[in-house]
Amino acid sequence: MAFRKEIRLRNAVALYVSSVLGSGILVLPGLTAQLAGPASLLAWVLLAAASVPFALTFASLSARRPESGGIYGFAREAFGPTLAVPAGWLFVLWSATGGPAVGLIAASYLQYAFPLTRPETYLLAFGVVAAAFLVNYRGIVLSNRVQLAVILSIVGLLALAVIVAGGRVSPGNFQPFFPNGLLPVGTASALIFWSFLGYENVSNVAEEFADPRRDFRRSVLLSVLLVSLLYFSVAFVTVGTRAYSAGGSVAPFAALLGGIFGAYAADATALLALFIIFGVVNAYVTGMSRVVYATARDGGLPSALSKLHPRTGVPSYALLTLLGLESVVFAGYYFSQFDLAQALLVSSGAAIAVYVIGSAAGVRLHRQAGREGRIYVGLAASSLVLSLVILPFVGVYLLVTLVVVLLGAFYGRRLLRMRSRAALS
Repeated sequence: MAFRKEIRLRNAVALYVSSVLGSGILVLPGLTAQLAGPASLLAWVLLAAASVPFALTFASLSARRPESGGIYGFAREAFGPTLAVPAGWLFVLWSATGGPAVGLIAASYLQYAFPLTRPETYLLAFGVVAAAFLVNYRGIVLSNRVQLAVILSIVGLLALAVIVAGGRVSPGNFQPFFPNGLLPVGTASALIFWSFLGYENVSNVAEEFADPRRDFRRSVLLSVLLVSLLYFSVAFVTVGTRAYSAGGSVAPFAALLGGIFGAYAADATALLALFIIFGVVNAYVTGMSRVVYATARDGGLPSALSKLHPRTGVPSYALLTLLGLESVVFAGYYFSQFDLAQALLVSSGAAIAVYVIGSAAGVRLHRQAGREGRIYVGLAASSLVLSLVILPFVGVYLLVTLVVVLLGAFYGRRLLRMRSRAALS
């Protein structure tokens, strides 16, 4: 049984935008403006440009060989099971630890507007994650429709907020341009970097594109343009209206929405954040489940996880397994003192390591393409350098990632030896 090829240009753009456009759009424009003042806008332009190598690297690899698994598949083709299995296992770690953390971020935004107890916060966070799994379990067609509706709503509300706030922008608010010097612009760039991760996720569902060779590059270029424009526009009006002087985690954006919703700005901000985060979770559930499917199909995980539902065509066992793992991690977070920052660092370590493997695979595969692949070798090499530079900043939590990589590499080599013996017998 094969995947249904239902992803078209509009669906691909929705998946890209929702994978990249996270809750950072509510927080980071204000936070970076507090650090660097109006000069923070330079950091947004810089990171928008830096996101292009990541986006084009993974899109070009998927267009040349569209199959489920994305970076896992690139690593398998470039390096074999020794690095492919660790990549698949890292995606599982990323999903198991990151899904609950992102769900808790959504619930924390609602806490900004509505009083919630700790049990209520966790139940709401789990509800966001469970809803995304339910949508995905019903099939890629429903998931595509939900994703498109969510993204249109988010983009529409963000555009409305920017237009309304734009009328209050004052040129005087951009002076002095470097109130704290040049160094804070670099700090702001490091913070903004995380807002442009997510372009790898759509590669995980490449096998479900109706026309991958045509739509991958078109959709990634449209998405980079749309995401960069949204981020910069929100940052521009945040600086131009001095909304960042309001302080607080979501207060700057609440101040912008105040021009539309008045006293209900806090409620509107919380609900917008919930919509944005649901879109992110829904997109990543789709992508992560395909990586688990692809890894299991090749023997890197139990073979039962590679079964597709006979009616909906989704990897139902992979979805249920990921939901089960995230449920266990939710319980662990609830009953322990593990805070949100620690959870995000563990998840970030896995994510950046995936980028290292994927970028290295891109360098190798595009080199094999000869002259045609030269420009993409440069893009992949840029992505690899950026990932390696940032990886150590995960700190001690990088040990979790290293353990998973070593265990996965050991299993991958064992799998390779088993296949070699089977071929000889």
